[in-house]
Amino acid sequence: MRLSLLTASLGALTVAALALPSQPPVGAAPAPADDAAGSTQSVPLDDLATPAPRASEPEPETVPGTRVMPVREVRRFSLLGVVWDDPNVQLGGRVQVRTRATASHDWSGWQDVRTDNDDLPDPASAERRKSGVRGSTAPLWTGASDAVQLRIVPDGSNRAPAPFPGGLRLELVDPGSARPAGPAAELRPLGRAQAQAEAQAEAQAAGARTNPVKTYIGPRPRIVTRAGWGADETLREPTPGFTGPVKAAFVHHTATGNDYSCADAPAAIRAIYRFHVKSSGWKDIGYNFLIDKCGVIYEGRAGGVSKSVMGAHTLGFNDDTTGIALLGTFTDTDPSKGSLEALSALTAWKLGLSGADPRGTVGLTSAGSNLFKKGEVAQLHVISGHRDGFRSACPGDRLYDKLDTARTDAARLQGR
Repeated sequence: MRLSLLTASLGALTVAALALPSQPPVGAAPAPADDAAGSTQSVPLDDLATPAPRASEPEPETVPGTRVMPVREVRRFSLLGVVWDDPNVQLGGRVQVRTRATASHDWSGWQDVRTDNDDLPDPASAERRKSGVRGSTAPLWTGASDAVQLRIVPDGSNRAPAPFPGGLRLELVDPGSARPAGPAAELRPLGRAQAQAEAQAEAQAAGARTNPVKTYIGPRPRIVTRAGWGADETLREPTPGFTGPVKAAFVHHTATGNDYSCADAPAAIRAIYRFHVKSSGWKDIGYNFLIDKCGVIYEGRAGGVSKSVMGAHTLGFNDDTTGIALLGTFTDTDPSKGSLEALSALTAWKLGLSGADPRGTVGLTSAGSNLFKKGEVAQLHVISGHRDGFRSACPGDRLYDKLDTARTDAARLQGR
């Protein structure tokens, strides 16, 4: 009820502030030719203002303190997010956007951008300490668009709204048109015996860095490689970081929305990658793996899918874990059957590499989060939701409620 009232009241924002042209104005720059490498437009949010009522109409009912950005005609983009200078600062209020489709020139309704600043490198990590790491919202997939409007709505408390963080800006990402790279585009499935042999070879090559391989491991599922989704390897830092054996998997949703086709998924991942690196200042995409609505699994952060690559997915718990993100938003929408089956298959294999039982629990030492102070040992599920390690809405209620089934199915695939 509260949400519907808020939506209704926001819908009554002054017509003058929200009136939108159906076509680009005369003289507007045309969209550039498709760029295989992608691009990012950065729009400073220094012109947010409370809209003034029209003199000929009564003042509309609005949420006091709502700040609105004028409509911006821009070059083509397909994903957006908001960033600011200090990653230790939270952006208060609700960020909402609407965008205009390049093909139809139709405007979307207002969409929420998730403002939790909880997908970050750990506080003491080298990645976090390097200059340029910024605070950020989650990115939102919009599809091909050429105009945008943003508003920030106070959280509804009686307190005066907090000032906006310094360096606040809107990032508009074009994922480009990269194509899969031939035979390097995917890793084929391996049966349980083959996966076991591969894991044993990995362990022997790593020597003392990993635990001995245990008996239980699921078959390796098909995985689309970074070459397969068209990663521009010049964007990221060249040297991956590694951690100890993977003791747990944290499950996320990307909160980028569900309005994408499976054919769009590689482009959406390229856009998330560019947003994480160029806009948020990370060394690479934050997640170790991603899964789309058709159940296709994608390699995330570089370093090797069977290796213990340090991600930037769960603030405080990136050590000794892997981050798996389902592409979409699952607050009010159920994840697809195919994506859940892929999650079970991936965790059965990945956790099996270090002998972890998907049904079990494990003690993880926190590097500092809003649930567990630095140095505190948290007892968590081997397959946990993001919110188990950091107070967050991620991975959405509908996905979080499916994790018990994923644990059971992953254990079964391991042969337990």
